[in-house]
Order: sequence, then structure tokens, then C-alpha cells
Amino acid sequence: METIVILGAGHAGCQAAFALRENGFRGRVTLVNGEEAAPYQRPPLSKGYMKSGRRDEILLRAETAFADHDIHLVSGVAEEIDRDRQQVRLGTGDALPYDHLILAMGTVNRRVSAPAGDTGVHYLKSLRDADILRVRLPQTRRVAVIGAGFIGLEFAALAAAQGKTVEVVDIGMRVMARATSEEVSDFFRHRHQDAGVRFHLGQGLAEIFRHLGNRATLLTTAGGEIEADLVVAGIGVMPNTELAARAGLAVDNGIVVDTYLSTTDPAISAIGDCAQFPSPHAAAPIRLESVQNANDHARCVARRLTGDRRPYAAVPWFWSDQGSDKLQIAGLPGEADRQVLRGDPERNRFSVFRFRNGQLASVESVNQPAEHMVARRLIGSRSETLADHASDAAVAAKELLLHLQPGNAHASV
Repeated sequence: METIVILGAGHAGCQAAFALRENGFRGRVTLVNGEEAAPYQRPPLSKGYMKSGRRDEILLRAETAFADHDIHLVSGVAEEIDRDRQQVRLGTGDALPYDHLILAMGTVNRRVSAPAGDTGVHYLKSLRDADILRVRLPQTRRVAVIGAGFIGLEFAALAAAQGKTVEVVDIGMRVMARATSEEVSDFFRHRHQDAGVRFHLGQGLAEIFRHLGNRATLLTTAGGEIEADLVVAGIGVMPNTELAARAGLAVDNGIVVDTYLSTTDPAISAIGDCAQFPSPHAAAPIRLESVQNANDHARCVARRLTGDRRPYAAVPWFWSDQGSDKLQIAGLPGEADRQVLRGDPERNRFSVFRFRNGQLASVESVNQPAEHMVARRLIGSRSETLADHASDAAVAAKELLLHLQPGNAHASV
């Protein structure tokens, strides 16, 4: 194998390029960046970058690092994958031959559906989006946020902290309903309300009426009206699979890959947010939108392409900073047959341990970073019947590791 092409220069694509070098690959590595900006981190866009505007603080790698590691960073949008010739054609007209192709193409925004369209609605996914909102927010008095997921709530917290009137509308009956337990959801709703955010839950968006200037009126399906000078939507994303589908690769809520992250074409892998993959932590193939998953996918494929073939089995984890509170989740959210609360929500420090079929499936930690680190190890162990020990507040989180195996007195974080 002499030439590897990577489509997408986000977390997964950049990590794959550098991991190939770290694992000893000496052939040509071409990383195709579909954006004008140098490769950057996305999570800070709705948090730290919105405050500082410091691009140097969000770069995935120093701009000189690519040349230093002999990684050919090229700009352009891939328009076609020719699997027979094993080459990628860019919008510039250039053709990139490959021995192996890695698809790290991420996601695209799910757009607001309203009869009058989404003209004037802002999204927050790219650096360009963030730069526009950084200019607009100081000029704004009233902000409407569509969507009470991570991105929507992170932006709502930021706007409220700047003294804006903030209203959030979501079709769900509670915030972060798909990702968190009721206890965590209720905690964050109250924290946002204490900061002045007003919620319209269980209500969809019926229409957006535009007025002169930047003014808008949002009409909810419950008949409510929300006046705003700035409308921001965070209603989820969809995997960027169009190119893969046109190339004849299997697609199903993501580019379908096996346990080694290989597509139906052995010369092509898919990683990160765009890939649907089997996981020992889920009953069916899943697709995850997280930095951890993107980076771990990249390392897994880089090892395989350099001779170390291992199935992907990393423990999923996520985080969200909302105001002064940090939410960290280990494992996969979903239904639980037993739940244990550790800590005290009234003191803004607690964790929710959730069990399925006797196994620890997920842990949601609020302002408990040490407990989150323990949770990742507990879930990765696939050990059973930890609920009784976890429910004892007198047992420190680190001590829970002692119960992974009978007689294991040497477990440590």
C-alpha cells in the first residue's frame, strides 16, 4: 500500500492521518479538507471560541504539523469516488488515486422545516457559522433557540450569560431527552431557568414570520409566539453519506462498516460521525457523534492499515459544558431496568448509574470528573451486578473498581 487518501479533515480525518504516521506508515497520505479554514476543533465553537474568537486555540494541529509529518493537506470538495479506478475526483477537477480510501466526512445539519422556510435561521456547526454568530450576538436583545439538545443548550447558556433574553423551543417533553435520564434533564432545565432561559417544551415549530430588519416571530404548534432578533437552530445532524451512496457503498443511517470499520469495499474504510458500526456496547449497529468516537475510530483504522488488525470496541463517552456545569456521559443512553443516583443534585454534583440486564450501561456525571473516569473503566469491564455497591454513597467512586472481579484489590484509576 503506497497511497492513502482521507476525505474530511475534522477530528476523525486528522487523527487518522497522524495515527498512520505514528504507526509507521511511510507511503503518501493525502488529507482532503473541504473547508477553507485550517482543520479545527468543533466542540469549542458553541463555547470557548464564541467568547474568545481565538482561532489559534481551536486548531486540531499546528499548521506546520502537516508538512512536518509529510501529510499532504489539500483543499477541495470530493465530488466522485471511482471505485474501479480507485481514485477520487475533486470539484477542482483534480483526481486523487488511492490504494486505500478513508471516509471521514462527518455530518450535515438537519434543517428547520417551516412553511416559509428557514431563511434567517442560523446554525452552529462550522467555523463560519460561529464567526457570524459572534458578530450578531452582541447586537441582539432576544434570542430564540430551536432545539434543546447539547448545541442548543450550550448556545442558550452563552447568550443568557451575556444578558440576552433567551427562549428555547423543543418538540420533546424535556431537555436532552434522547441523551440523558430524567434526573439529569431536570437538573439542567432548572439551572438554565435560574439563569433566565425560558422553555417551550412539547411544542414543535409551526411557522417563522420574518419582519423588517432581523426581527422574527416564531409560532409554536401550541399556539405560542416567540419574538426574537436572532434565531439559532440545533435540531440534530444527518450523516454525510451522499458521496458513498453514489459510489455504491452500503448506507443505512451512516456508511455501513464492519467491526474493523471497513465498508463493503475492502479498499475503503469509514470513520467518525458518518459511519454506522457494530459495538459490543450496543445490541445493534450504531452511529455516534462524538470526538472520542472519531479519534478512536481513526486509531483503529490506522492500526489495521499498518498490520495491527483489531475489532473496534472502545467505550463511548461524551461531554457538554453548559454555563458553569459540565455533563459527562460514559456508555450509551437508553432504557434502564435499574438506576442508582450517587451524590446530590441540590449541591450540583451527582452521577446517575444506569443498568441494563445486570450490566452497567451508562453513567451520567454532573461536575464529577473523577467519577466519570471511573465509569468509563467500569463500563469497559463488562462486569455485572455493581448496582448495590454503586448505590452506597459511602463507597468512593474509585473503590467501585475493587468490585470488578472477586478479590481484585489492586484495581486503580
